Amino acid sequence: MAKTGLNPRFNAKRDIPTFEEFAKQVHIDRMPTWKNAKHGQQWINTLRDYAFPKIGRMPIDSVDQPEVMMCLAPIWTDKHETAKRLAQRIKTVLDVARSKGFRSGENPVTAIKDAQALPKVKAKVQHHKAMQWRDVPAFYANLKIRKAMAAKALMFTCLTGSRTGEVLGMQWAEVDLDARVWTCPAERMKTGADHRVPLTDEMLSIIEPLRAMQSDYVFEGQKRHRPLSNMSMLMLLRRMQVEGVTVHGFRSTFRDWASEVANVPREVAEMSLAHQVGSDVERAYARSDLLDKRRELMERWSNFVSNTQAKVIELHKVR
Repeated sequence: MAKTGLNPRFNAKRDIPTFEEFAKQVHIDRMPTWKNAKHGQQWINTLRDYAFPKIGRMPIDSVDQPEVMMCLAPIWTDKHETAKRLAQRIKTVLDVARSKGFRSGENPVTAIKDAQALPKVKAKVQHHKAMQWRDVPAFYANLKIRKAMAAKALMFTCLTGSRTGEVLGMQWAEVDLDARVWTCPAERMKTGADHRVPLTDEMLSIIEPLRAMQSDYVFEGQKRHRPLSNMSMLMLLRRMQVEGVTVHGFRSTFRDWASEVANVPREVAEMSLAHQVGSDVERAYARSDLLDKRRELMERWSNFVSNTQAKVIELHKVR
């Protein structure tokens, strides 16, 4: 190498890792950056299930468009969302390999995309099945006579418009009873930021009696100091024979009510659901979480859900 003008220090041949070896190392290197352990495990599981069986043993520098197509094509239409995630993760592995000198040239995933080698697939938007807001008071009245912890958690979920994981993971340390605020920490939020939820009288009437259990979690499951199962509320809906409704769908129910009945500004309704509003620039300037306005909205929602029970129940009897 020296005779040909090359520096042996920089041009000595290195052992080329296989795609699987390198992908696993990329996964390990990125562990501190995962939003949660589940997301990190899903990242490597996708490669394990759809890439490693076909290209896992290949040297990382030998993976090109035909090899990537072998992984993507079989699931591109039937499991399109999974295929898109798989493509993104293969691309990441190959990009890192190039940055470390194991590859050169264009990333084959990018080349496949640019060439439109795979057919266009129109993804069907699947919304969570939701209850009509007019039916919520009667449903809530039914929940209120039940003593199961899942019923109390579902009542609280309906009133707050929170996600299942946010409610079931709720701990007493997150609740400020004096300020009447529950702060769900960033690690349980989809947005990755703390979210303050104003607590109404009806919400407090659900959770305050549960303090007597002296548990770490507000909604304790069958095991001491452990939360309810994430299937507990859905199974309750099935036992109640409530068809065509999901727990997550109550967020949509609340959003419809906020628009059709409460007629509040979009920003207030969206922030109540912990949705990001506006562009990055807009959010940089509008830093308020509109807690006071959201408190007014949640009070109105709680009153609607809990105070009109009798009228709605009678209406359903007539039907």
